[in-house]
Amino acid sequence: MKNNNQEIESPKKNARIAGFFYLILAITAFFTFFVDKKLVISGDAVITANNILNSMSLFNLGIVSELIMAVFWILTAFMLYKLFKPINKNNALLMFSLVLVGGAIACINTLNKIVAIIILNGNYLRVFEASQLESLTMLFLNLYQNGVVINHIFFGLWLVPLGLLIIKSRYFPKIISRIIGILLLVAGIGYLADVFIFFFLPSFNIRITDYTFWGELILLLWLLIKGVKPNIKS
Repeated sequence: MKNNNQEIESPKKNARIAGFFYLILAITAFFTFFVDKKLVISGDAVITANNILNSMSLFNLGIVSELIMAVFWILTAFMLYKLFKPINKNNALLMFSLVLVGGAIACINTLNKIVAIIILNGNYLRVFEASQLESLTMLFLNLYQNGVVINHIFFGLWLVPLGLLIIKSRYFPKIISRIIGILLLVAGIGYLADVFIFFFLPSFNIRITDYTFWGELILLLWLLIKGVKPNIKS
């Protein structure tokens, strides 16, 4: 009897932990986006350099926030892997593997921001003129932004096996699992569409993910508030 209770409680516990990790992931991702939006002015190297120099603590905090985001993305995926492994181990492993690659890319990509700080603060670079340093700073920030877009491939792809796992699972009421699963598939397509637009339609100034994030938000809230009920019938 005790073992049966543990088997029932384990998915519930994993779901709650995954929801908590997902919340931290969402908060840190939003904060990183906020910092970049506030300090980095596209196409204006002078203002961007001044913003960073005048708000260095905030810029550094944005970098730390992004690293935390990457770690909790991996932790979230790991807990979801544990939760959905009984449903389809291959899909669960694929989901987790995609996040491992994406998390590593996110961490490595922050080096571009760190280099930007080194350029602005490095006394040994004073042989360059201020305008050259500002241009170099903008170059690495643009490289960072390109890295973020490339990582959207993994932000999108991991949602595909996750969406399929949720659709097939009995952890949610049937209609809810279908809604969340389909919305996650749509969100995954949204990330991939943003990559396509960035590289092939740069004049098309729109982010598809601004309209396709609902599946992730609903999943996060459901895991935190409702949790899961193993072998639910309806």
